[in-house]
Amino acid sequence: MTNLQVFLDIATEAALAAGVILQDYLGKVEDAISEKGRPGDLVTAADQTAEKAILAVINRHFPEHRILAEESGKLGNQTSQYLWVIDPLDGTTNYAHQYPCFSTSIGLLVEGEPKVGVIYDPLREELFQAAAGLGATRNRRPIKVSTTTELGKSLLTTGFAYDRRETSDTNYPEFCHFTHRTQGVRRGGSAALDLAYVSCGRVDGYWERGLAPWDMGAGIILVREAGGKVTAYNGSDLEIDSGRILATNGYLHQVISDELMQVNR
Repeated sequence: MTNLQVFLDIATEAALAAGVILQDYLGKVEDAISEKGRPGDLVTAADQTAEKAILAVINRHFPEHRILAEESGKLGNQTSQYLWVIDPLDGTTNYAHQYPCFSTSIGLLVEGEPKVGVIYDPLREELFQAAAGLGATRNRRPIKVSTTTELGKSLLTTGFAYDRRETSDTNYPEFCHFTHRTQGVRRGGSAALDLAYVSCGRVDGYWERGLAPWDMGAGIILVREAGGKVTAYNGSDLEIDSGRILATNGYLHQVISDELMQVNR
């Protein structure tokens, strides 16, 4: 537990450093935006500078650890049991348009299992933190998932992957289905914040496909430590490399999983 607290403190230091950079660059990246391959998959100078700041903190404290970062890829000792998954700017498209929904996400996996997570929203100055066995907090205060038990009274969130123009495997049918079965479905544009919002009870559930480990590594432990449940769509154990996730308050997990399986049948 002591080690996890140290890891959490370092992740927090790194996330806050990135947040300062994102604030500084906001509204100033119009001439420094490019696509990484797929249409709409953007990268900006803010992403790159914030990631460098995060890497500097992690490497200073844990030079022997593995790192998987969105912009830099695989770094460090690839045999280490510790893997940092880093998204310096989750919600780059929002950021590029100055739409106020983006965050920094830093997670630590130990032997493949999410153990530490920090998500920071610099605009709202909301800091979400969690570590296995240590609980989950927002701005240092404990948080819990919602207590909604009826799908018809729930609010869900999701997102649409960058490959949505190239594949028939999208979650558009699921989005329409749940829009009719719930009080609403939101699409914020930051997977990390979606998971953070499940953890603090702002939404009751979240599902998405086409994700990378850095999108959800921090959010998984946040939801679990806040009392929620995170699995694959069908309720089986989550494989973080699968790109698909279902995270809920726990009460609605089975019904949302069943509905997802019905739509995807």
